[in-house]
Amino acid sequence: MAEINKSPAFWRSFPIFEEFSKELVAEVATLAQWRKWPSGTVIFQRGDDGNYMILVTEGRIKLSLITSQGKELSLRHLEPGTLLGEMAVLDGEPRSADATASILTEGYVIGKSEFMNLITRNPDAAEAVMRYLCKRLRETTDQLETIALYDLDSRVARFFLATLRHIHGDELPDEASLHIALSQTEIAGILGASRPKVNRSILSLEEQGAITRKGNVIDCNIRRLTHLAEPDED
Repeated sequence: MAEINKSPAFWRSFPIFEEFSKELVAEVATLAQWRKWPSGTVIFQRGDDGNYMILVTEGRIKLSLITSQGKELSLRHLEPGTLLGEMAVLDGEPRSADATASILTEGYVIGKSEFMNLITRNPDAAEAVMRYLCKRLRETTDQLETIALYDLDSRVARFFLATLRHIHGDELPDEASLHIALSQTEIAGILGASRPKVNRSILSLEEQGAITRKGNVIDCNIRRLTHLAEPDED
């Protein structure tokens, strides 16, 4: 069993806790239990009780749905520093998607009753959680807008920019590099397209000077990527 990380900076690196006081962060740390999931482990399935949330520290977890035709729809790929399962913990509803460890994954689990007790006793924490949920809703709206309103070149460009903003914040440098752990098939699932079409779009971005690929590393020209992400803003 791994030792629980007690660093306030560590816990605040997860967006849901970033506004928590030092005392609240310390209490969160006492609620956490370390877990490990081998590659391929189904962590939970749609319809399961939402009695805990997970803070990912190593590895990657895929959130997906199985359609009525038996096709898997990839929703998100959660990497270190991300949180999942919090919606079911907070609203009391069943899990809304399947969660599977794509590779060997580690993280902390926080139980529903313990977390709800914490925020019920601390109004400041409850307000911080509400602001976090509003931000998540805006991100979901942006993702749906990307799929519905933009051509695939723009969607791929927006995906790269969104990933960069998770690393650098809203103020991006002129040039930045990305290490993409996802396969093109996984990216295609996120963007609602086929793998061959995503591959063609990545080639198109490369031909237009927006990116340069060096193995799994992608060097990004932010100005050109932004131009492709918002083609109607000229």
